[in-house]
Amino acid sequence: MIKAVAVDMDGTFLNKQNDYDRPRFEQLFSRMQEKGVRFIVASGNQYYQLRSFFSSYQGITYISENGALVFNDQGLQQERHFTKELTEKIITFLVEGAHDLEFVTCGIKSSYMLESASEDFKRFARIYSYRLEELADYAELPDDPIVKFALDVEVEKTYEIAEHLNEAFAGEITAVTSGHGSIDIIIPGVTKGRAIKSLLEEWGIEPNELAAFGDANNDLEMLALTEHSYAMKECSPDVLATAKKQAPSNNESGVLQVVETLLA
Repeated sequence: MIKAVAVDMDGTFLNKQNDYDRPRFEQLFSRMQEKGVRFIVASGNQYYQLRSFFSSYQGITYISENGALVFNDQGLQQERHFTKELTEKIITFLVEGAHDLEFVTCGIKSSYMLESASEDFKRFARIYSYRLEELADYAELPDDPIVKFALDVEVEKTYEIAEHLNEAFAGEITAVTSGHGSIDIIIPGVTKGRAIKSLLEEWGIEPNELAAFGDANNDLEMLALTEHSYAMKECSPDVLATAKKQAPSNNESGVLQVVETLLA
């Protein structure tokens, strides 16, 4: 029996219009609550952005910033962040590095980027960060623990740049790709899968009582947790190899289709 459902958002739960079938989900969520099934939103995005998709709902758990932060109706429950020294080291590398990188520095209270960033990058950043401040210089960075760095790079250079970052900060950071030129710099060992595993233990739920859905490589750890793991129709090769099953496309409400069947 399924007792928890964990979903990635972009490319998984959300369709290409950056939305979902809201009436269908409302009915399904009501059934999940009746059966005591937990619903977990697990994403690399900012909590405030994720919460905006479900503003009228209570009882949802949010794993944001690729596992660094966990929120529920009572607020922030778990957090992991970079040290101040490592934060400064990473910022210096990104600003002065050879790849001419633009990036968002993600804190607990807000996210931050430079005023000098290109308009294209600012549009990208605003999609994923609803609380976003522009700084003249990173010397003005507020006293807000930093949990992640988000980059948007040329698609064909994504893996090259991620590998370069992992080599430059071996053991200190993990650079993961979430598709379409996006790279997240996260704390080693801090993943969606680890955060979900901790929640399942807290709730007394076995891993194989979880259904998990994803499409990109930052979903691998959570998909590896359970036999009820679903790769979306459009997904990375690694996701297809890791997940035990395949779901229909996110543009066909694939997650909702599968969960309806699981609860039947």
